Amino acid sequence: MTDRDDLIYEVEDDATDFIPELYRGEYPIVVEGLINQFGDFRIHDDLSLKVKRGEILGVVGGSGTGKSVLMRSIIGLQTPREGHIEVLGRAITGAHGSDGIDIRSRWGVLFQGGALFSTLTVGENVEVPLKQFYPELADDLRKEIARYKVLLSGLPEEATSKYPSELSGGMKKRAGLARALALDPQVLFLDEPTAGLDPVGAAKFDRLTRELTDTMGLTVFLITHDLDTLHSICDRVAVLADKQVIAVGTIPELVAQDHPWIKEYFGGPRGRAASSAYEKP
Repeated sequence: MTDRDDLIYEVEDDATDFIPELYRGEYPIVVEGLINQFGDFRIHDDLSLKVKRGEILGVVGGSGTGKSVLMRSIIGLQTPREGHIEVLGRAITGAHGSDGIDIRSRWGVLFQGGALFSTLTVGENVEVPLKQFYPELADDLRKEIARYKVLLSGLPEEATSKYPSELSGGMKKRAGLARALALDPQVLFLDEPTAGLDPVGAAKFDRLTRELTDTMGLTVFLITHDLDTLHSICDRVAVLADKQVIAVGTIPELVAQDHPWIKEYFGGPRGRAASSAYEKP
């Protein structure tokens, strides 16, 4: 038996400890009555949103509508003034100390720019959450998991040993995605994942997101301004405006709305061009 065979058996033996129980409810993300305020400026006022299991939900809105603040609230990095948030059936608001540690191991996050540690290689970046949540894993097993996640993200194997400074913008996004997938998450948060990418690179990242969602059974919360992304992979779109989620639905359902921002966003020249490109024959 080879060393690699030993490693495979070790992965299988540890699988029941490594893979958390799957969430079977209809809405893995539930936000109710959310209020976020900075000083006298209220950015969210009684905002509510439900994300369906297995969908890619695109989140759009003008600058300053609090898209990233909403995501940060959901993952516990922003404490709202009021409201209730649940992820995978667990309350995020009001959690203290170790209460939220287990739930944080069940989602992955890709921040804008990848947010990689510059002094670590790609593989070492992917190992960070593994060390945090599964410190008992053997070094060889952890490195093999990291290598697999790098390949899963669409990067070549040799990228595992490269530093972020040696990567292109698109490769950094994929490296960040590999780290977000390190713990086999059930929910994936993506903040402007195609920003700064050329159209070809953006389209490839969109296809990868759709493939991973379908094969891994992910639920994806995706903040984007990219109309091509919305049309090509999003099952529904949530629109932030007027300090709330003013509409959630498919793009055809949104286009039928009378709100001026929605009409301008989806009915403007770029919106019409994107719609025409993805119309089914």
